[in-house]
Amino acid sequence: MTAVRIIPVGFVAGVLAVLVFHQGMVGLLHLLGAVPNPPFQLRPVPPLGVPQLVSACFWGGLWGILTAAIVAARPGWSPIWVGLAIGAVACVLVGFVVVAGIRGQPLMGGMDPNRWWRSVAINGAFGLGVGVVLWGARRAGRI
Repeated sequence: MTAVRIIPVGFVAGVLAVLVFHQGMVGLLHLLGAVPNPPFQLRPVPPLGVPQLVSACFWGGLWGILTAAIVAARPGWSPIWVGLAIGAVACVLVGFVVVAGIRGQPLMGGMDPNRWWRSVAINGAFGLGVGVVLWGARRAGRI
């Protein structure tokens, strides 16, 4: 499979997963009182001052490309399981180590179990969404 097909399909899968699954989980957790902020936040975020939702869609698209590349390279692997693993494990660990370090926040979520389960739920939903979209793309012969 060529990058010409993997990159756009993966990016679109990631963006759609952010808009539907990630933000859907944020909305559900907000309604349940588990997270303070509602979904679809448009406040500017550093360093470029783009809206938070746009930033999330961009990074989700990049994670989607990575997931699509893995799914394309391993045709026997389920896109749904690959997406779920990337979202619930890789995204969470990168957020709690790399992103937290850049922002000067406590590494590993300060070992707060509430931050961990919320992050796994939100990012796991994102990864599941990427997997579902890529599953459909695979069935349609796009990857």
